[in-house]
Amino acid sequence: MRDKPKLMAILNVTPDSFSDGGRFLETGRAIETAMELIEQGADIIDIGGESTRPGAEEVPVDEELQRVIPVLKAIKSEVEIPVSIDTKKTAVMEAAILEGADMINDVNALRAPGALEAVAKSDVRICLMHMQGTPKTMQKAPTYDDVMSDITSFLLERLNACHAHGIAKDRIILDPGFGFGKTVSHNYQLLNQLNHFTQFGVPILAGISRTSMIGEVTGRPAQDRLAGSLAAGTIALMNGADVLRVHDVAETRDAIDVFWATQSF
Repeated sequence: MRDKPKLMAILNVTPDSFSDGGRFLETGRAIETAMELIEQGADIIDIGGESTRPGAEEVPVDEELQRVIPVLKAIKSEVEIPVSIDTKKTAVMEAAILEGADMINDVNALRAPGALEAVAKSDVRICLMHMQGTPKTMQKAPTYDDVMSDITSFLLERLNACHAHGIAKDRIILDPGFGFGKTVSHNYQLLNQLNHFTQFGVPILAGISRTSMIGEVTGRPAQDRLAGSLAAGTIALMNGADVLRVHDVAETRDAIDVFWATQSF
């Protein structure tokens, strides 16, 4: 029997994230929010200091460090919950690992110079995500020969790269990258066929919460996409997702618990 799916709570300490930009930028407020997310049922806190929304500009390393490291240190000093750092920069990975991060969530799948080595010499978990292009360019007419085949080939290549650097398979999570260089049609095909990626034998993360794929179908703005997010998240669970990365923690906790109640029959 599979393990109960985990709930990863998003904590963006950025001024420009698509859904909650600027809300938690001040360190004290970010820490307070982290405690609230834990009370609501989060299994993992994912701290992000650089927006990866479509069209987003890169943030200097020093600025990203100033955003995420104080929050990481404060959370780790207060609670034992696993903390993930959402970054594609090697220097941020290294600093976060030194300060006790339990996981690196990398939209670039450890392709930055030195990133594989930084993770390999630690014992943190790593989430490898598929992204076509960069956050600044990824939604400019994304195309594939075959979206499922192309993503599968990419993830296999990154798994092999991790293996070659001594990163054990049991430390790896895969994320097909909903909304990262995909059309609405690509995203719904991924959701419908998500169990295709279970062939790799590692946990699958689905980050669908409040995304544009939901807005395109419902016509609702980001802050009004709770129902659509819960529907998409539940479909992801039914199709093999092991981790849901979400904004709406209490509501998704209920959805996971109800889903899990069906799995013992």
